[in-house]
Amino acid sequence: MHLNSIKRLEYFSDIAISGSFSKSAQRLGIAQPALSIAIKKLEEETGLKLINRGNRTMTLTSDGKVMLKHAHQILADLADAGRELTELRGLARGEINIGASAMLSTYFLPSVLIGFKQAYPGVRIRLVEAGTHTLEQMIVDGELDIALLQSVPPNDDIRYAAKLSEQVVACLPIDHELAQQSSISIEQYSQQPSVMFRQGYYLRDAVEQRAHQAKVSLNIQFETNLIDLLKQLVRSDVGIATCLAMIVENESDLCVRPFEPAIRLELAWGWKKNHYLSKAAQAFLTFYENHVQN
Repeated sequence: MHLNSIKRLEYFSDIAISGSFSKSAQRLGIAQPALSIAIKKLEEETGLKLINRGNRTMTLTSDGKVMLKHAHQILADLADAGRELTELRGLARGEINIGASAMLSTYFLPSVLIGFKQAYPGVRIRLVEAGTHTLEQMIVDGELDIALLQSVPPNDDIRYAAKLSEQVVACLPIDHELAQQSSISIEQYSQQPSVMFRQGYYLRDAVEQRAHQAKVSLNIQFETNLIDLLKQLVRSDVGIATCLAMIVENESDLCVRPFEPAIRLELAWGWKKNHYLSKAAQAFLTFYENHVQN
């Protein structure tokens, strides 16, 4: 809504309360002709006649009475929004316990966390890195305020917001035979020695689920949650791996190939259902959504 329209609603609401253009003009600190022009503009915007103007009296039309009800609601909502934004901007202290996987913590969240910390220097952040099942349980147990979780299938005890979708890809040396293909199947992946995250991490679980559906077994040779070690093991031909494409964007000797059909991860920020979300955590979610949109 345009700022002029909001101001006109405020004028209209005040006139309805005072019952007089002259009284409202005095209370609002503006000239009576300017107030009359503002109301005329509001009537032109809405296409409605809102006020019956008499020589000595002023009354609302039936349309004006309906408009007044909506004007009060709009102005109240704007006031609430202003108070909430002021509270968030003035957030001087607080603490947030955030959970995410090691990969997302390292490659996806740093710019968000740094930007939030700069915007709210008084808020203390504790970041916990764990697998999605562990993070879900920590949310339910009240040990974390929010966590970046796999949202499909959803946990009935968790509320989700700010969803995003990522694709699981195979990580290969650039000279690997499968690197010549535009995509690979789970059957092809299973025939190669692999380096995998430990069980309980969604990158591991998603691939194992696809292998189970295809009735093939993975040839896992090494398990680690250390991302730099995982990449070094792939370079050294210990095995190929699964990851998110973001971790090899700057690696000239590694490449990624999507699975066919695609293996997708549906992620979202989650917190305990029916649980109070602190102002600091609310501020973080708002900041995150704005950061992603921009």
